[in-house]
Amino acid sequence: MKGIVSKVALGVAGTGMAVAVAAVAIGPRVSDWYDEHHQQQGSYETGTQAKADRRSMPAWLPDNASGVKYLMSTRGDDRLLSATLPEGRLPAGCTVGLPGKSAHPVPESLKAGWFPENVATKASGTCGHYNVALTGNQLYAWQDGAAVQAALRAEHVAKH
Repeated sequence: MKGIVSKVALGVAGTGMAVAVAAVAIGPRVSDWYDEHHQQQGSYETGTQAKADRRSMPAWLPDNASGVKYLMSTRGDDRLLSATLPEGRLPAGCTVGLPGKSAHPVPESLKAGWFPENVATKASGTCGHYNVALTGNQLYAWQDGAAVQAALRAEHVAKH
């Protein structure tokens, strides 16, 4: 009887080890797969096309913007946006500078080869809830969902 109990215990321990190893090896891939399936992206020739295709596209994006690239999380308000602005200046309604506050972070959950790393250090203004960096006529904009929700709560409290 002792032999059977020992074999069962050894089998249970071995199965537990195999599950633990599999979780360590496969877990990150499952997480990446899950994140990628909760993202939507698109590329558009113009701002007009981008806004016609996606309700979540910010209204401040100029119609004549070109080379628009967009990545969003479907689980929140995290967004990345890149566009070429023919005028080389921030769109109407945007604010130059970040008076009294720092740029919110670029969402860590979103990665795109067309969106530069460390762009938050080059933030030059805000457009709605987006922070923006303008390099020549290339606009990079990002929105951090947690920062958006905090701003919306603050606006709600201020109204009441």
